[in-house]
Amino acid sequence: MPPAGLVTVVIPTLNEEGAIGRVIEELRAHGWTNILVVDGGSSDRTREVAESMGARVILQEGRGKADAIRTAVRYVETPYVVVMDGDCTYPAGRIADLLREAEGRGLDEVIGARRWGRENIPLLNRLGNWVITRAFNLLFGTRLSDVCSGMYLVRTEVLREVGFEARGFSVEVEVAAHVASTTRRIGEVPIEYRPRVGRPKLGKRHGFAIMLDALRLALRYNPVFLLFSSASLITLPSAALAA
Repeated sequence: MPPAGLVTVVIPTLNEEGAIGRVIEELRAHGWTNILVVDGGSSDRTREVAESMGARVILQEGRGKADAIRTAVRYVETPYVVVMDGDCTYPAGRIADLLREAEGRGLDEVIGARRWGRENIPLLNRLGNWVITRAFNLLFGTRLSDVCSGMYLVRTEVLREVGFEARGFSVEVEVAAHVASTTRRIGEVPIEYRPRVGRPKLGKRHGFAIMLDALRLALRYNPVFLLFSSASLITLPSAALAA
């Protein structure tokens, strides 16, 4: 099967009229034609532009990014799903790298780790992503560098197992938590990150919500390790005083 037949590109959208056409055009230029736009009720022409560019457009059930992906996976018939934002920040040219890494190493999820262009991520978001990723690595025993990236490839059958208990932007953490706690076949490839087209949707409150969801997911998927880690942190001051 040609690479394009292995992947459905899922793009959750909400008022991305200014960028969605460019995103779809770039995907097609790289040979990715199986494109599913999941719209969260845009008040602009996002859906019309996407349809005019040849993408399949559906309306999501519920609200937020997690519900968009939960809705999308029911329409996917390919072995893999690539999730990417519709704001032109993520490079379609890197999808082949994600697929190559997944197939070459037998991985269930490959995250596009934003290594280049990090100056395009607001400073506060960069700090929040660093904290969340470090906490995730501690809680789930991984060695990731960018668990909050909005571009990642997942094996479809594995994505269907996710409970989608987290809300909104925490869905990236939940998908990674599921893979890290079950098959443990998770990895990364470096990608570039570009300036956003349109207004940002991620704020400070989302960072706090993602961190809380990471802790809750750790309790759900790996309670013994979470409790052991917490107990170890509590005993560190006592050990230092004793020494």
